Amino acid sequence: MSSLNPEGDPQHGDPQHDEEQRLRELGYRPVLARRMGGFGNFAISFSVISVLSGCMTLYGFGMGAGGPAVMLWGWAGVGLFVLCVGLALAEVTSAYPTSGALYYMADRLGGRRWGWYTGWLNLLGLLGAIAGIDYGAALFTGAFASIQWGFEPTPGRTMLIFLGILLLHALLNLFGVRLVSVLNSISVWWHLAGVAVIVGALVIVPDHHRSASFVFTKFVNDTGWSNPVYVAAIGLLLAQYTFSGYDASAHLSEETSNASVSAAHGIVRSIWVSWIAGFALLAGLTFAIQDYEGTRTSATGVPPAQILLDGLGTDGATALLLVVIIAQLFCGNAEVAAASRMVFAFSRDGALPGSALWRKVSTRTQTPVAAVWLAVVAAALLALPSLYSVTAYGAVTAINVIGITPAYAIPVFLRLRAGDRFQPGPWSLGRWSKPIGWIAVVWVACVTVLFCLPQSSPVTVDSMNYASVALAVVLILAGVWWYVARRSYGTPATAAYGSDRDQAELAEGIV
Repeated sequence: MSSLNPEGDPQHGDPQHDEEQRLRELGYRPVLARRMGGFGNFAISFSVISVLSGCMTLYGFGMGAGGPAVMLWGWAGVGLFVLCVGLALAEVTSAYPTSGALYYMADRLGGRRWGWYTGWLNLLGLLGAIAGIDYGAALFTGAFASIQWGFEPTPGRTMLIFLGILLLHALLNLFGVRLVSVLNSISVWWHLAGVAVIVGALVIVPDHHRSASFVFTKFVNDTGWSNPVYVAAIGLLLAQYTFSGYDASAHLSEETSNASVSAAHGIVRSIWVSWIAGFALLAGLTFAIQDYEGTRTSATGVPPAQILLDGLGTDGATALLLVVIIAQLFCGNAEVAAASRMVFAFSRDGALPGSALWRKVSTRTQTPVAAVWLAVVAAALLALPSLYSVTAYGAVTAINVIGITPAYAIPVFLRLRAGDRFQPGPWSLGRWSKPIGWIAVVWVACVTVLFCLPQSSPVTVDSMNYASVALAVVLILAGVWWYVARRSYGTPATAAYGSDRDQAELAEGIV
């Protein structure tokens, strides 16, 4: 990657090029506040990935879908492939630093329909992520209350906690991007310190630890499927679900200084730092398991909470659970920020029903207020089935993966197809662009198919993987809506702002 220049644009020779002017060149009038620095941009993606959210909430799933061996080796392998996806996506982000991010890239490189379907997939994934993250935080909050006060975390009570968390995140995001940036910067150190404290406590305090052979070779299959390869493949969901959301750096690029470089760095750094931290966390938890079956069927409903209870006692477990819950709250808040910017950008280009409302920006905070509310309400609706089905949460996490992961690969594929017609930005992979790009595309194609498959057998109404249904419904609705909104939808690259909607109309969306 010798052509990568972290300081500026080697081709244009302007390390302090004007991002506002660049945004105008891409066709948009700047209306969001550019108050986020490079560290803040990295922090939002790192906070969304959140190993203390993804690893912890799906740890119980991993215990039955392959067990320790798949969790540890799967994390290592998936992390490597995701890093390839992140590198390839960062290169395209550097060329097109807009809030629309993935769909705008696809539109510029492949045309309106590519942008349209990429946008709907991206939106589905982001909303599924909010639902998955905040519902996971609600589960952990219920477990904390159960240990501390004997609270019974019924589905109804968990749903109320979840709705309260969504409301908190909506309110925090309404204060503006500066607060979001500060919270995300705190979140980075909270996550790193939290992982260190949890792993350190689990190494030092318990009298008994599992052997390295158990941690790295023990295979457990409680899925009902007999094929171990299939089971191991399904078990990769834990890692792939956690390694998602790093497009947040791209979605916040219109609010980031030197975004053409900072957003690309934010994507890549968030992945490799999470890769290291997550492996340490998974290893620490697995070495400390005292009773495997007892942990899987924990009365708290959260296996990692049982590991902490068995290894550290009630006081230690409640203290560390609080660390995890706060980390998950940071994560959900960052995801709401990213999703609301996607809603804002997609509406700015006329893609959503009621776009004129969702693209409005507050003059006081320069925040897309209506887009924030739409994001949290949609996430609440996605999680409602968890009231009636114990498998619904797994479906929500899979919706996140199969919605957002293909959206990562589409701009990369189109960049590869464009060849020399693609003009790289200041951050480039150089000669590594094609091999890394093709690895990313093939990996995404494989995991998209994989996570549409049933996760448990026999397949019943309760155990079915509804992620594939959700994906099909969104694609069908997007296809139908295309014929309604195709005349109003368009990025500046398709001349929508030059003809049908003049840039002055965007100014009217500022309230």
